[in-house]
Parts: sequence; C-alpha cells; structure tokens
Amino acid sequence: MENAALLKAIIENAIDGIITIDDRGKIETINPSACTLFDYAPAEVISKNISMLMPPPDKTQHDEYLDRYQRTGKAHIIGVGREVKGLKKDGTVFPFRLALSEVQYSGRKIYTGFIHDLTREKEAEAQLKDYAAHLEEQVDERTRSLNETVAALELAKEEVSLSLDKEKELNLLKSRFVSIASHEFRTPLTSIQLSAGLIERYAERLNNSNIGKHVGKIKHGVANLTAILNDFLSLEKLEAGKEQPNTATFDLVKLSEDITEEMQAIAKQHQNIIYQHTGTISTIILDQNLLKSCIINLISNAIKYSGENTFIDFTTEINKKKCTITIKDNGIGIPEKDQKHLFEAFFRAHNTGTIPGTGLGLNIVARYIDLMGGSVNFESKVNQGTIFTIIFVTT
Repeated sequence: MENAALLKAIIENAIDGIITIDDRGKIETINPSACTLFDYAPAEVISKNISMLMPPPDKTQHDEYLDRYQRTGKAHIIGVGREVKGLKKDGTVFPFRLALSEVQYSGRKIYTGFIHDLTREKEAEAQLKDYAAHLEEQVDERTRSLNETVAALELAKEEVSLSLDKEKELNLLKSRFVSIASHEFRTPLTSIQLSAGLIERYAERLNNSNIGKHVGKIKHGVANLTAILNDFLSLEKLEAGKEQPNTATFDLVKLSEDITEEMQAIAKQHQNIIYQHTGTISTIILDQNLLKSCIINLISNAIKYSGENTFIDFTTEINKKKCTITIKDNGIGIPEKDQKHLFEAFFRAHNTGTIPGTGLGLNIVARYIDLMGGSVNFESKVNQGTIFTIIFVTT
C-alpha cells in the first residue's frame, strides 16, 4: 500500500505528462502535467479514445497502428521513442517527445505513454534557424558588398597605376627640363654677370653714376635668377634622391664668419649682420656645403624681409650635447595662419607682397637639415620679426 501511494505521488507530481490506455486505445489514467499540456480535465478524457489528443493524420491511423502491433508484434511506436504532435482542447497543435511502453497487468495489456513537451525547444530551434538564415543573408550581402568593393579597388588600383606611370613620366620630363633649363640658363647668366662687371669697370673712367646704377640692377637680377635656378636644381636632386650628406669635421665659427662677410656685402643699406659664437668648442661633424646653403638661405630671407637700418642677429653655440644655430631678424614676420605651411614647397606667406621669391628656400632648408639628422623650428609675429633655430645633437 505504501509503495502504491509513493508511485501515485510520483506520477501525480511528474513534470512530464503520463497517460495510460488499454488495448483498445481508451484512456485509463492521465496525470496533472498531461492535463495541463492538452488543456483537458481528467473527466473529459478518461474512457475516451487516445486519438482525441492527436491531430490528423495520426488521429485516424492510431487504431490501425495499435491493431497491427497486437497482430504482428512489430512495434511502430511502442518501445520506440519518437517525436509526435499533440492536439490541445482549443485545437492548437504542439510537438512532444513520446516514449510508449507496454505493461502486463492483471492479465491484460496496458500501454503507458510518457510525454515531454518540445514546444520551447522547437521554438528555440526555429528561432535559431531564423537567426542562421538572417545571418546567412547578411553574410551574402556583405560578401556581395565586399566583392563589389574589391572590384572597385581593383579598378581604382589600375587607374592609380596608370596615373602613377603618367606621373612618373611627367616627373621624369620635369626633372629633365629643370636640369637642362638650369644648366642652359647658367651659361648665359654667367656671361651677363661677367659683361656687367666689365661694363662697371669701364664705366668708372666715365664717372657716370647712372651706368653704375643700371649695372647694379643687372647684377642684382642675375643674382636673383641664379639663386632661383640653384633652388630648382637643389629641389630636383632632393626629389630624385641624389642629395646625400657628405659629413666631415670643420670649423663652424670660421664658416659662419665667412658667410657673415659674404652676406653683409649684399645686405640692404645700413643693414648689419651681427655674428656671435658661444662656447669654447668650434668644430662640428656635418655636411659643410649643405649647412652653408641652409644658413645663407635663412640670412637671405632675413635681409629680404627686413627693412634698411636693421640688425640681423646670427649666433652659433656648440656644447657637449648639441649645436644650435639661430638667425633672428626684425622684419615683416609670418602671419599665424601661414605658419603651418611655411616649409611646404612653393608656399609663400600672404604678406610678402611684391618681394621676389619661389617659396622653395625653406622647403630645401628643412629637407637638408633633416638629411643631416637635425631639426629646424621658428617663432614669428607679424611686424615683430622672426627667429629660426637649427639644432643638431652632438652626443
């Protein structure tokens, strides 16, 4: 009796549905979980054919399945677990896993079905399939988009390749033109410069100030044009990668004094270049020609953009850690909005007006200093002058 009560308690509280039927398919018992699944009260199903809980076509074929098993002993469902569908009272069809077994009890056959609801699992499976299908669509879409992008990139690559080939060809032609033109211009300019010098010498005997004045203009024009050609040649070498520093030990103070004397000769009226060196060390290991070109360029700018009766401070300092070269003027200064572009090729500040220049000098200076492993920076305010500082680490 105690065992029977325990068995009944287990069946009544089982999570899965449990239904027993007789050999004619009529329901004998049904536990609460099965009632909940099919939404029937026990009195509504007991003594009724189990087919009432089945949707078509199982509903019409159930008795045939049971009869065939009893005649042949071949199990189609009995003893074999499988997924089937159930029919709720309201007509809803739901999936469940059915495990059906045969029990001999009191000289008769009883069939017990254990029902595990698969609704949530099937919904999750369907949702997963939807996600997978959606993901597959996204993958297909992204793949198509990627293929289109790759095709576009390939086309762009071809176009860029053609453009680069054309650009290389144009750059080659440009370099050839600059090189040829510069060399071809240099010869007549040298002749003009020499002739102007001879005219100036012969004109001294005539004591005619106008001749000297015009000869001075010729010489100044030739000097400007020569400087422009030198800038173009320097840029052409830099672009072609032909300019490499040739370092050697030299006396910076001696070089600076020579530059000061040379530049003072072309300074404006009453412009004075004041050179000073700080420290006991005077030698340094750099490319003397490149450094000289940088200093001359910066002092030339100081002369060009400063007025008469002004001072240009040129200082050098060498210590155990670094070499510092400074050129300071009191000229027109550089507008703040132009300062970020100052070292770009062919750029000129907006306040230069009619002052001649190519916009190449500072670009060449920056690239020369970079080749030598140094740095260049500046401070400037409009109408208050500019300070350029070149630094090389010596340690």
